[in-house]
Amino acid sequence: MTRAQRVATILTSFTALYLLTFFEIFQVPLVEGNVVQEVLPVLPWWLLVSFGSYSLWSLGWGLFTFRDCPEAYEELLVEISQAKNELRSRGVTVD
Repeated sequence: MTRAQRVATILTSFTALYLLTFFEIFQVPLVEGNVVQEVLPVLPWWLLVSFGSYSLWSLGWGLFTFRDCPEAYEELLVEISQAKNELRSRGVTVD
C-alpha cells in the first residue's frame, strides 16, 4: 500500500466517523449531547486553522534557520548568480 493510499484510507475513515457523529448516528461517550452539538460543527474549521498555523510556523522556522546550513546557503547564492548571468546574456535586465 502506497503512502497516498494510506493517507486516503485514514482521511476517509476519519471523515466517515466525523459525519456519523455529526449526524448523531454514533453517540460520543462521556460527553453531553449539547457539548457535542456545539463543538462538532466548528471542528473542521479548527483543524484547517491549526494546519495553516503549523504550515506558517514551519515556513517561518525554515526561513529563520536558513543560515544554519552554510553549504545550502552558498549553493543557493551560486545558483542565483548563475541564473542572473544567464538572463543577462539573453538581454533581460535583472537588477
